[in-house]
Amino acid sequence: MFLVLSKILDLFLGPLTWAVLFLVAGLLLRRRARLAIGLQVLGLAVLYVFSIEPVSGALMRWTEKGARETYRPDVVYDAVIVLGGGLDPDGTEASGRPEYNAAGDRIMRGYELLREGHARNAFIVGGSLDPRPEAVVEAGVLARQLQQWGIEPERIFTEGRSRNTRENAVEAEKIIRQHGWKTLLLVTSAAHMPRAYGCFAAVGIRPDTFVADIRAPLGKRPPSWLPRAHHLSVSSDALREMAGRWVYRMRGWTSE
Repeated sequence: MFLVLSKILDLFLGPLTWAVLFLVAGLLLRRRARLAIGLQVLGLAVLYVFSIEPVSGALMRWTEKGARETYRPDVVYDAVIVLGGGLDPDGTEASGRPEYNAAGDRIMRGYELLREGHARNAFIVGGSLDPRPEAVVEAGVLARQLQQWGIEPERIFTEGRSRNTRENAVEAEKIIRQHGWKTLLLVTSAAHMPRAYGCFAAVGIRPDTFVADIRAPLGKRPPSWLPRAHHLSVSSDALREMAGRWVYRMRGWTSE
């Protein structure tokens, strides 16, 4: 039930949804001309504001600022935990090859750590929301990708049942205890790291952290004030992550 509700909430957290609702309301209330025009202007304003770089950049900087990296390069970790979320399931199913989204850096950073000898094992965590038996399971796809890149199969472990960050931590904890791993390094996106680490800490696992997929601009160049779909997507992702942190804190799923 929580997963269903979270997807409904996710829909209404997007600025695009807000803009469409304002515009539709303006059309439905066209008999009240002043109110209708006001709603339509508000819809367009929302769409513009969240589609420009100064706003999307500020939102993402705020979201990422809590990401702490505690990685110790002098340590050889028992396992590097790579959280799913970087795979495009539809694209992967269509092409038969791994297709990545903006968070694909997660698996790349995990691979680099393994290749450079900073971790003995890879632990890929992430299942699927798709109930079909033939659905793409991210942990399995990424495990095969690591093998193709030269990582030995006996060094790769997976957890493919979890469907959200809370379940990532709960299911991963069982496997971590089973193997007796002590030194752990968690890899996920910068915006996702505070919530992810908090979930692992809440189940008694406190790994070091390695931040990937940093998306906030540094502010070294003048920002663009032209609306772009990319900036709207970044704004939406930041707002969803903020809401996710609040919901997880309210449910007691994170120690952060």
